[in-house]
Amino acid sequence: MIRALAFLIALSGAVHAQTAADSAQFAAEMLQDATRKLAEADDARDRVAALTETIRGFEAGLAALRDGVRAARIRELAVQKDLQQREAEIAQLLGVLQTITRTEGPAVLVHPAGPVGAARSGMMVAAVMPGLAAQAQQVKRDLQEVSMLRQLQEAAVQQLNQGLNGVQNARTKLSQAISERTDLPRRFTQDPMRTAILIGATDTLEAFAKGLRNLAVDDTGSILPGIEAQRGRLPLPVAGQILRAASEPDAAGVVRPGILVATRAQALVTTPVPATVRYSGPLLDYGLVTILEPQEDTLFVFAGLAAVFGAAGEVLPAGSPVGLMGGQVALSDDIISQSGEITGSARPETLYIEVREGDGTVDPLTWFTTDKG
Repeated sequence: MIRALAFLIALSGAVHAQTAADSAQFAAEMLQDATRKLAEADDARDRVAALTETIRGFEAGLAALRDGVRAARIRELAVQKDLQQREAEIAQLLGVLQTITRTEGPAVLVHPAGPVGAARSGMMVAAVMPGLAAQAQQVKRDLQEVSMLRQLQEAAVQQLNQGLNGVQNARTKLSQAISERTDLPRRFTQDPMRTAILIGATDTLEAFAKGLRNLAVDDTGSILPGIEAQRGRLPLPVAGQILRAASEPDAAGVVRPGILVATRAQALVTTPVPATVRYSGPLLDYGLVTILEPQEDTLFVFAGLAAVFGAAGEVLPAGSPVGLMGGQVALSDDIISQSGEITGSARPETLYIEVREGDGTVDPLTWFTTDKG
């Protein structure tokens, strides 16, 4: 459907519409590829890795399709606004064209100034006609573009529905695959009693982080290779945008050493590097929290999750899912309304990221890049 619309728009010569159609077509192909991967994931040797890749594909495809629909809607509104502003001019143009069309041949020869006046009038009409015809063609192209853009949006909404159903199915399968996973290496097991005592005895994330080592039982002492060479080049654990920088006060004046990333509802959160899960669960007022140890004396803290995957002591490979963001995904999310405004919030969820080195904190952006999302 979208491919056919792209062809029709190309024939109409609407460059802006063609750009929107190309974006929508690219996004549709990404969603189709993700759908294919979802069908193949059950037979994959590593279902968790396959489903994680599938969800990433769905998320990227849905984001691209939303962008395409938004661009198409913005262009449609721009063309409609232009047509409204030229409404009087267009009405006059149509009136002139209709008058010329209704005029019979012999009547043109009748003129108060005689044959010479008639000839001059004919020359004037002949000179004006190309301009009138050009304006008429432009109006025709604008109306065609509006029609094509509207059809493009209707087709894209169907693709969005299918993509949203697909990604939700993939998330459900991923949760099941993680619960059935038994092949991950373990560095230690967690003592539930010690964990409960530590949570009850601490009132800050800093104090909890310092006490993490006391939670481990039968710690082998083996640690992962260092990641210093990757400092400043790690991808963010979730697709999103930086909402608040480290040590930047929030609306209540509270200052935290981590960054706040705005994400879409139910976005997948993964570990950017191999890491040991030091803690996974509810913590203080941070909601659900996952704390990873990628190397000795370095902790990555991800807080504000709606669901967490993995257990303390497990050693996760890079790209492994560690949780999901909350929120409800709506079809109208981030789609332009009739007034041209974005409806709802494009990224309604927030993930707090803190990086601890030794007994202190560092700006997470010294580790992570921000070109994702």
